[in-house]
Amino acid sequence: MLYVIGSVTGLMCVLLVTIKFLFELSSRVLTFWHHEGRERGTERTIYNYVRGKYLEPRSCQVSWDWNEPCEVGQSMGFRVHLFHRNGHPFPASGTVALRVRITHTELSLEVPVTLEVVQDPMRNVVKAAFTVRRSGRYQISISVGGLSVGNSPYYKAFHPGMVVPAKTYIVCHFSTLVLTCGEQHTLQIAPRDQYGNAASDSVKELDSYTLSLSELGVVGMADGCCQTTVCHGKQNRVLMHLTLLQMGCFQAILRYQGRPISNGHFNIIVLSDAEKAAVDNNVARSGVGVFFEGYLYPPSSPPNVSGQPNPSSPTQKEDSTSMFTGTALDRMKKPKKVYFYISPKQLSIKEFYLRIIPWRLFTFRVCPGTKFLYLPPDPLHGLLSLQVDDGLQPPIEISCKDRNIMAATFTRFLHLNIGGSETFQDKVSFFQKELKLIHCKKNRNKITLRVNRHSLLETSLRATRNFSASDWSKSFEVIFQDEEALDWGGPRREWFDLICKVLFDTNNKLFTRFSDTSQGLVHPNPCRPPGLRMKLYEFAGRVVGKCLFESSQGGGYEQLVRARFTRSFLAQIIGLRMHYKYFETDDPDFFQSKVLYILTHDVSEADLVFAEEKYGRGGHLEKMVELISGGANIPVTNDNKIYYLNLLAQHRLCNQVREEVEHFLKGLNELVPDNLLGIFDENELELLMCGTGHIAVQDFQAHVVVIGGSWHFREKVMNWFWAVVYSFTQEELARLLQFTTGSSQLPPGGFASLCPSFQIIGAPAHGTLPTAHTCFNQLCLPTYDSYDEMHRMLKLAISEGCEGFGMV
Repeated sequence: MLYVIGSVTGLMCVLLVTIKFLFELSSRVLTFWHHEGRERGTERTIYNYVRGKYLEPRSCQVSWDWNEPCEVGQSMGFRVHLFHRNGHPFPASGTVALRVRITHTELSLEVPVTLEVVQDPMRNVVKAAFTVRRSGRYQISISVGGLSVGNSPYYKAFHPGMVVPAKTYIVCHFSTLVLTCGEQHTLQIAPRDQYGNAASDSVKELDSYTLSLSELGVVGMADGCCQTTVCHGKQNRVLMHLTLLQMGCFQAILRYQGRPISNGHFNIIVLSDAEKAAVDNNVARSGVGVFFEGYLYPPSSPPNVSGQPNPSSPTQKEDSTSMFTGTALDRMKKPKKVYFYISPKQLSIKEFYLRIIPWRLFTFRVCPGTKFLYLPPDPLHGLLSLQVDDGLQPPIEISCKDRNIMAATFTRFLHLNIGGSETFQDKVSFFQKELKLIHCKKNRNKITLRVNRHSLLETSLRATRNFSASDWSKSFEVIFQDEEALDWGGPRREWFDLICKVLFDTNNKLFTRFSDTSQGLVHPNPCRPPGLRMKLYEFAGRVVGKCLFESSQGGGYEQLVRARFTRSFLAQIIGLRMHYKYFETDDPDFFQSKVLYILTHDVSEADLVFAEEKYGRGGHLEKMVELISGGANIPVTNDNKIYYLNLLAQHRLCNQVREEVEHFLKGLNELVPDNLLGIFDENELELLMCGTGHIAVQDFQAHVVVIGGSWHFREKVMNWFWAVVYSFTQEELARLLQFTTGSSQLPPGGFASLCPSFQIIGAPAHGTLPTAHTCFNQLCLPTYDSYDEMHRMLKLAISEGCEGFGMV
């Protein structure tokens, strides 16, 4: 009995094992038949499967064309050797579904890869080529038919390249440092390679960092007045400890291997202990009662505008202040006794009539635009001299016994005004913090704007006609007429985008371009139609101020101005003097045809005068505008042509639109005070208002978030998506950005600063148009059967559906 039971049990076990084997065999054969044979480029027969004549990913091998460690920036490659299950070489062809994905393990940055079949006798090798720019650890995943090749995924590390001085910078940089004689100060240096990676290996070459000093106002180097030591710091930084042993004003240049680093030029004011105490006292008193006694020198000899030779006239130079620099003869003239008053907001120069009646001569704002040039002692009194230039008024020369204390007090106030650092990101943080503080007492309740998309400017003006400054600081809830959409941020962002387009589009005549190209910068229109009132410029200023204010709130309120303003207009916003160099960016045709010719040629026979001819539409001369009094009779010579070009810039770029700019600033300053705008230069102001103009696909890939989706969506559709995006022009990228976020421009920090982050969601649809939720920066992407289908659908969506909320 037991024998029979044992025999039956054994037979059942054998039967179960046989059934399991048959099930596994049938499963593998079916998988091979329906999927793997197609994916692996093999004829699908059971005979081939039994013989092992099919591509087996686990039998494939990977060889690397480089030795580790390797630096970023080089073209890298590796080879995938394909083999049958039976060990024979598998011929590579276009039908092999070999997939290679290279991603940065920390940044989720995907690197584009090209695949190519190597021409060798066995033709079983596929070469993958790629280039990485960011240092770090990368994951290299290689698969065929969804199965990993060899020991995939592989992990490879790429190190930063060599230190590049032009990319290396000083952290928390100041254009002027105020130090105490004998006390140590530390500079933090961030070494960077060509691609901005932290170059950690550079700390081994500490001797390559050098600091040279030259005393301002004195010819030659200041030898032996500074002691420096260089050591390792945290976060791959280099620390330079410096101790100044001599009082005075110095120009410093920080170099790496003999070449200056990016922000390595700066000034140093070295004070004694007593002078430092005086500066601390001045700052603690917030400038109340802080004044200095000194002398104001008469303006230096103006350029020769009489047409007669003038030996003391400055020669033609590129420097904008060359025409104001005093000669030795000018400095011998009797100076005027004056008093210098310094507060956190301004430097005022006053004289007293009858010793009791004050009269203000000059006022300079305490902002980065006000520059000091340190000069030798004046020849009459032997006092230390200083040239002050704010880019708006002609530079002046002053002298003072306590010049260094006065300059240090000014510098300390400046540092407080801009938040303690002169780097752009630090200034932006300070600007937004101060702007929030100014409006903190005003409530942020919602206020409704009902507008019509087809008459946007008129309905927007009507909706905001009675708004006060407090109303403009509230949160706008925008409702487009005849459109159903809840404003969770998307309609508001689109309204800002569209209203900026209407205001600053040159077809509407409120602003204009100096050139006929669509890439030209926009400038207030001096020849606007009579129907466009000055109130429109005030409204435009309020819109720009509202964008800046909304951005200061952070998060999803980030809002940029959709416009590209001329440098001269930006300069006028922050109160800078016009210069002929603005023609190069604002009106390149005029710069090439006239300005550059005057700069590079002899103009003594050119029959030019200090006047501008104005022609009508028919080409006839309407009038002659004199640039200076009697300018129509004053010839332009080689000695005064720089002066002439600057006056020409003042007339063409500033004087003709003075009233328009004043009304624009009136609206802008209702929300943003001019002293806050003054902490930026014109290039930084454009970046603050308009964000980055260039959209980098690598930055896009590094900061996008992919949500959901099947294996087909993530492995095929997303690869097609990035291939399509890499093929887009900047205009198409801007349309994609506008389609998804409601705005065609990025914030100053690029995709990393988008809030919420740019998200791509696998939509439960197939072969349809992509949709978007602009309130959440979400792109809903269906699945597609081919790259061509996806390319067509995505381009159609961003071309036809980038405005409106009908689809979402």
